[in-house]
This record gives sequence, C-alpha cells and structure tokens, in this order.
Amino acid sequence: MDKNLWLHFTTQRLIIRPLEENDYESWLRGFVNRKPSQYKHDKGQLDMSDATEPWFAALVTRHQEAIKSDDLYIFGIFDKAHNHLGMLNIKNLSRDNFQWAEIGYFIHNQHWHQGFAYEALTELIKQCRDTLKFHRVEAHINIDNPRSVNLIEKVGFQYECVRKGFIFENGQWTDHYVYYLNTHDEILKT
Repeated sequence: MDKNLWLHFTTQRLIIRPLEENDYESWLRGFVNRKPSQYKHDKGQLDMSDATEPWFAALVTRHQEAIKSDDLYIFGIFDKAHNHLGMLNIKNLSRDNFQWAEIGYFIHNQHWHQGFAYEALTELIKQCRDTLKFHRVEAHINIDNPRSVNLIEKVGFQYECVRKGFIFENGQWTDHYVYYLNTHDEILKT
C-alpha cells in the first residue's frame, strides 16, 4: 500500500489522518450534529440523507486515489475520543522546482472556539514541510471572511494579494485573498 495512505499525525488533542471506512459513524455524527449557520461562510446544517455507508466507502476510495497520485491529500480531524471535528486538505499545485500547495480547512461549527483549527493547521504546516516536502503553501480566502483571515494569520501566513474573479462560487466569480507561507522560513524552525 502507498506510504502516503498511512499519514497519521497527532497533536496534544487531535488525530489527523485520511478517512477510513470505519470512520463512517463518527464522520456522519460530526455533520448531523452541526448547528444552524452561524455566519455567511458557515454552511451550517447539511442534508446528509445521501451519505450512506456505501457512499462513504466510495468517498474514502476517491480520497485514497487522490493521495496515491500526490494530487490531493484529505484528512479527517478527530479528537482522542474519535469524534469527527472537521477536515483539512492539501492540494498539490506543482511539484518540480516549486513544491507548491494550497490548503483548505473547516471545523464543524459545534466545535468552534476551542482552538482545534489552529492546532490542526499548525500541525498540517509542519507536515507539509517535513513529510510532504512542500515549500510554499497558500490559503485562498473569501475577502469577506475575516474569521478565516484571522486564523490563517495566527498560524503564520502572510498576505500576498487579491486575485480578482478567482473562484466561481454561488453563481459568480469571486475575489479572494491569497495568503502564503514558505515552510522553510525561520518561523517554523521550532
């Protein structure tokens, strides 16, 4: 089996790893127990009626194939009691001379304000450098999402620019901030 499928990271409170088929109940519970939307960029409660065990098994397989191809790394975030708290992802934008990736993240809104996103992202950046060997990591953030901006700045990312009409969402092309972090910078040497 591909060595990258065994990417498991732990922090003081968290286990971060690719989803496995036996995660279904915990994963589903995380989504089903979401609170109503708390603000514009929070999807809140979602219809999970199509998320059956066979559907989830196919999702896990797709995630594994993406990892094997070094295209996309998707990780579940679990606490030590195996409660599903959210997800992280790393999209390989370019290897070769760039070693460049984009990250994404979310924590289920019932687990907000406990520092889980900060803890998970801090570990993810270390693993981007040490395990996956990415040098530059970007975060693309809606310009009207100050909560995500605050989080990513706290982790150590720096503002680079606004990309106009960058992502098609909600029926229109939207502007996004681009934040970046070079994983070999002095800030991460600790």
